[in-house]
This record gives sequence, C-alpha cells and structure tokens, in this order.
Amino acid sequence: MKFKLYTLALGLIAVNLSAQIKKDTLAEKMLLYQLPIGGWGKQLEDKSVVNYDLPVDKTLLKKIKSTGDDHATIDNNATSREINALIKAYAATKNPEYLKSAEKGISYLLLMQYKNGGFPQYYPNTGLYRKQVTYNDNAMINALTVLYNVAEGKNGFDVVDSKLKEKSKTAVQKGIDCILKTQILQKGVPSIWGDQYNEITLQPEKARAFEPVSLATAESVGIVRFLMMQPVVTPEIEKSVKSAVRWFSANDIEGYSYNVTKQNGKTVRVLAEDKNSVIWARFYDVVTNKPLFGDRDGSVKYNYNDVSEERRNGYSWYGDFAGKLINKEYPKWLEKNKIADQ
Repeated sequence: MKFKLYTLALGLIAVNLSAQIKKDTLAEKMLLYQLPIGGWGKQLEDKSVVNYDLPVDKTLLKKIKSTGDDHATIDNNATSREINALIKAYAATKNPEYLKSAEKGISYLLLMQYKNGGFPQYYPNTGLYRKQVTYNDNAMINALTVLYNVAEGKNGFDVVDSKLKEKSKTAVQKGIDCILKTQILQKGVPSIWGDQYNEITLQPEKARAFEPVSLATAESVGIVRFLMMQPVVTPEIEKSVKSAVRWFSANDIEGYSYNVTKQNGKTVRVLAEDKNSVIWARFYDVVTNKPLFGDRDGSVKYNYNDVSEERRNGYSWYGDFAGKLINKEYPKWLEKNKIADQ
C-alpha cells in the first residue's frame, strides 16, 4: 500500500512539474514555423515574409503548414536567428521542446554543409544561385557562428547534445578551410572575399543581376571577425586576417560620406563630400580594386551616378564597413594573441 501511495505521489509531482513548464511566446511561434527538415524559411509558401510579430490565426497557420522544405534557408538570418532565440528561451524556461527544436536546427546546418566546408544559401532547394557557397548577408558566417558556439559550449550552447558538439567542431574546421581557400588572390596576395562562389570549383560567381562577381566588403568584415574569434590562431588564419585588414586599409574612400534620407516618402541615398568621413564601397573589382555597381539589367557600372535610380536608392552601395574592425577590433586581437603587426 505504501509503495502504491509513493508511486502515486511521484506521478502527481511529475504532473505538477509538467504544468509548471514555462512557455515563451516567440519560441512557441518558432516551433510552429520550423520546417520538417529542421531549418526555417524567410518566406512562406505564398512568398509573404516570416514575421513573428503577427498573431497566428487559422489563416496564417494554414500558410505555415503548407510551406515546404524548399523554403529552408540561412539567408536574411533565417535558421541561425531561430536557433539562437530558442537556446535563450530554453535557458529562461527549461522547456525541453525549445532545446529539441534548436538541436534539430543545428542538425539541419550540419546537413546542408558541403564537403568542401561551404554553405549554400538554401537547402535542399538548388534553384538559381541558391546552391552557391554564400557569404552574402553573412549567411555562411551566421551558420558557422552557431556551430562554433555549439562546439565551444559558448553563449548558452553548452546544453546541446555532445554528439552535435563533436560534429560541430568538425564542421567549423571545414568552414575555416573553405574560408581560407576562397580568399581572393591578387597577383598571389590575399585580398578579401566575394559574395558567392561556385559550390564545386569555389570560384567567385555572380548572384542576382545587380550582384556581380566582386570583392564584397561588408561580408568580408564578418569573415575576418569570425576568424579572429577562433581560440587557436594558426599561421594560415593570421596571414588571412592580416592580409584582409591591409586590403581594407589600402582601399578606403576618404573624404566622402554616404547619406540615407527620406524625400516624399521615398528612400534617397547620396554620396557626398565630407572631409571627416571614411567609407568603403559595397563591391570592388576583383582585379583593379575599383568600386563597382550592378544594375537590374545585369550591367556593371563604375560610376555610382550611372546606376539606375531604382537600384541607386534601393541598395546600400557604401558604408563604414571596416572602420571599427581596423581601428579597434584588429589591434585588440593582435595584443590579445601577442601578434606583431607586420
């Protein structure tokens, strides 16, 4: 009789504990949006943008459920954003469903990585430029950063299954190898990186019509920061980081600022003289290092004012991309690792 009462008491405790499991509103929505393959999309089947601020009614739920795996992507922070948020939600609530979902997302990142270490923009969708190794919008670096946190047990990722940790260590090393291989050489000297690469040859390729083969400054800053995160600075990483920083220092644009304003409700982007400002172009020619600009018709321009008005104002062509990296982060990295700036 005592044994039965003891068993009953344990059962009641378990029920009470289950009832006390906390739920996070954002995390609950992310569970709904997760695709069967484990990743998340940036759009639904009807091409509407994933928006976690929207309440999930019957109509939206139907759209979510009809969205297939071909929408799974790492573009526009998709998948990495959700994994990071779910890990934080698990830390706050201890809801096992959030950790389970995050681990499924991590498994998706491991699944989509190419043998050469690169990451496509989409998986399993291979249409158009989606299969290219993609640094654009920090896609590959976002994925690798998640796997780095898993491998190192950082930023709350110490709770992840040990098998995923071991796989993530291998994936990060493969990713670094790919990064080092894809740093573009100019007369044998490493410069920075392009936006997209052929997934087989690892040669730079164009993506959208206005994204030509080029050196991509914003993404290259993200790549350098990722390399500087690594706990072990190999000679190859040291050379890569130093070379990229030298390239940034040699190819800045002094005396200009890039101003974004609203005129009659429309975004207007203007390149203006400013003696106190230093900026970089979004894209540079891989051979000459001249700033270049792509247009909707696939043409390449070397004069900002020659770009069509729609693309000139619809894309960020300049920015202070490498300022903080050069002036603060890189010197700290050198000092921390006792590396001479030579």
